[in-house]
Amino acid sequence: MEEIAFSSLLTSIGYLESLIAIFFFLLFWALADNKHGLPRNCPIFGMFPSLLLHIHRIHERSTEVLSRTGGTFFLKGLWFTNMDILGTVDPANVHYIMSANFPNFPKGQELKKIFDVLGDGIFNSDLDLWKDQRKLAREMIIHQRFHKCLIKTTWDKVENGLIPVLELVSKEDRVLDLQDVFKRLTFDTTCILLTGFDPGCLSLQLAHVPFLNAMDDVKDVCFVRHLLPQSVWKLQQWLGIGPEKKLSKAWEVLDYVIGQYVSMKRDELSNATNSKEDEEGYDLLTSYIVNAGETTTGLKFDDKFLRDTMLNFMFAGRDTVASGLTWFIWLVVTHPEIEKKIREELTVIIPVGEGEKRRLFKTDEVKNAIYLHAALCDSLRLYPPVAFQRKTPLEPDILPSGHHVHPNMRVMIPLYAMGRMESIWGNDASEFKPERWISNRGAVKHEPSYKFFSFNAGPRTCIGKEVAFTQMKIVAATIIHNYQIEMMKGHAVCPNFSVMLYMKHGFKVRIKRRWT
Repeated sequence: MEEIAFSSLLTSIGYLESLIAIFFFLLFWALADNKHGLPRNCPIFGMFPSLLLHIHRIHERSTEVLSRTGGTFFLKGLWFTNMDILGTVDPANVHYIMSANFPNFPKGQELKKIFDVLGDGIFNSDLDLWKDQRKLAREMIIHQRFHKCLIKTTWDKVENGLIPVLELVSKEDRVLDLQDVFKRLTFDTTCILLTGFDPGCLSLQLAHVPFLNAMDDVKDVCFVRHLLPQSVWKLQQWLGIGPEKKLSKAWEVLDYVIGQYVSMKRDELSNATNSKEDEEGYDLLTSYIVNAGETTTGLKFDDKFLRDTMLNFMFAGRDTVASGLTWFIWLVVTHPEIEKKIREELTVIIPVGEGEKRRLFKTDEVKNAIYLHAALCDSLRLYPPVAFQRKTPLEPDILPSGHHVHPNMRVMIPLYAMGRMESIWGNDASEFKPERWISNRGAVKHEPSYKFFSFNAGPRTCIGKEVAFTQMKIVAATIIHNYQIEMMKGHAVCPNFSVMLYMKHGFKVRIKRRWT
């Protein structure tokens, strides 16, 4: 009897070992690429296992896959989840989606649900709501008074915020997270331009700022939402657990702070005794509140509209410039020959006798700095602040590449991968090479937006492009001319896992003064 029981036990163990072996074999098969180095399409799970395996390096993985497939790849999602994705960096497809057949490729309701924290702001909206908001915002941003305020605000914040921090860190020989400094700098300038109030995030203390952390949490969670079936993150939202719990807390912080700004602005305007406008002061919140836009656009300028508008612009104004500056300074620091050329160009700009000392650069001085502009363009090509664009076709369509798309799938344009395609930029696509942007006549070479996609393309082209270049040039020129940036040895530099392309571990450096 005992022998029979022992034999049965051995048999059971054999079955268990077999089941475990089969499980791991299937898991390995599902995770392994096919013979072409592409994700394997598994029954039920589609290519989702491969996506999860490479999620920590999703930007690099997108580059690899699209390079092997001619710039367009269909990724099969989980069964019954409507998570099929067509990824493309083909310039012909991008032009078709963003311009030629723009009406058929809105952002869509699914994307609006993912970014529900942004409300009905300009980046979440489509059709007439988007058109009305864009028209009004563009009129304000191209206003001469806004431009004057932009220049003054940027200059003041560099002189009284950035320089004191860099000087102190240099004097004390401390390690500094330059990415964090850029986030603070651009948040302060953005808040001033939007609300007229300076939050003072960029100070010598570099104190903890809940609003900045809340913004980062929102971006991280929204990115996770892209990778999960809606039912999963909706359940987390309902239960108040996981990433959705973090988003809920961040949302409360954002609402509270912006609500305070709107309230203070209304009080300020209602208590104003001088109706004459200050030529040096101009903020978009004031313009929206006193503007007669409700009659000309049909938009309702209530507190919700102001909240959504301010939050959308805060994300755009802070993150694009902060991300752009972080990657640009890192690229310059790691390419001494390019750093030398930029410094030589800046030296030519400086009046005779002023070069051998610390100085700030004015907008007019760096406006025609060709090599600096070219270097910024190539940095934005390699490290675009917005990691990807996503569209949902309204009707079934066929892209120029011959790929079919339909309303139950997503069309993704990964900008990081697009900037590294040899089919678009040549064999040296992965190199930081400002010269590719300079023509034989010495001018900045124009590249079509559906090829250089960092500022979007077509009707949704970024209206703040010139604002971003103005800020980046002033800050970059000031740092490169006045300081030597030394990156910490062993500091790992890699893209993060979020909607905006930042450095995952920050940008840890030491600062040395170039002039006494």
